[in-house]
Amino acid sequence: MKLNKQHAQIFVPDNSPVETALARTTALCITAHQDDIEIMAFGPIVECFAKDDKWFTGVVVTDGAGSPRSGVYEKFTDEEMKTVRAQEQKTAAGIGQYSAQVLMAYKSSEVKDPHNEELVKELAELIKQCKPTAIYTHNLADKHDTHVAVALRVISAVRSLPIEDRPQKVYSLEVWRGLDWLCDEDKSVFDTSAHTNLAAALLGVHDSQIAGGKRYDLATLGRRNANATFFASHDVDASDSVTYGLDITDLVNDETLSPAKFIIGFIDRFKDEITTRIERVAP
Repeated sequence: MKLNKQHAQIFVPDNSPVETALARTTALCITAHQDDIEIMAFGPIVECFAKDDKWFTGVVVTDGAGSPRSGVYEKFTDEEMKTVRAQEQKTAAGIGQYSAQVLMAYKSSEVKDPHNEELVKELAELIKQCKPTAIYTHNLADKHDTHVAVALRVISAVRSLPIEDRPQKVYSLEVWRGLDWLCDEDKSVFDTSAHTNLAAALLGVHDSQIAGGKRYDLATLGRRNANATFFASHDVDASDSVTYGLDITDLVNDETLSPAKFIIGFIDRFKDEITTRIERVAP
C-alpha cells in the first residue's frame, strides 16, 4: 500500500511484506500521536503479544511536530522532533511485536479540517487492506481536539466501506480524559495486568515526551491501577490494572446517528445515575 504523504512510512518489525503484515491484522489501533497507542491500547496489544493467530497494527495519523519539549530536547526543531518521535514509535512497535506500524505523517491542522477527504479515503483504504476484527481509536469526550478529529475521521472512513469490509467492533479509548465517568454497564473493560514489564517498556521508549516534561508513563500506569481498584466498590478486584473503552460500533454502522448526540446520550445516563443515587439517600 502506498501512503499519500512524502514522509509517511509503514514499518514491519518482523520484516514480513507490508501486504502480509496488514492482511494478518486482527486489532487495528488508529491514533493521533506517537505514544497514544501505548497509552490507550495496551489491552489489545497484550492480547496479541507473541500470538500467531492475533496481530496488532498501530496507526499514527499526525507527524509528531509541535509537541512540548524541554531538557535535551528543548532546542530540537519540529523537523527533528518528527524524526525522534517516529523512531520512538517504531521502537515501541518492535518491543510490542506489532504486525505493522503505520505513520501517516499528516499535519494536525489537516486532521482537524472537517473537509479533508484525503485522510478519510486513506484511512478507509488502510482499514480495507487490514480487515481487522476490531478497531480502537480515541473517544469523543476526549479534551484534545486532534484526538476527537481522528475519531471522527475513523468513523467516516468505516462508514464509507461496504458492510463486508467493516470490523465487527469499534471501540473508543482513554487518553486526554478517562472514561471512569461512564456508567458501569456502558464500560468496555480491557485487562492490562499481564506483562507489566512490557507495559512499562512501551511507555518508556517515548523519552522525548517523558523527559520533555510530561510523565505519561507514571500517569498511564496509575490510571490503569486506579480503574481496577475503583471499578466495583463491593467486590474484590478481578484485576489490578484495566483500561476503559466505549463500544461505538452502533454509531459507526448507523449513519443517521450524530457523534455528538451519541456521546451526549452517555453523559445524560451518567447524570441520571447521579440524580437517582442522590435522591435515594437524600433526606
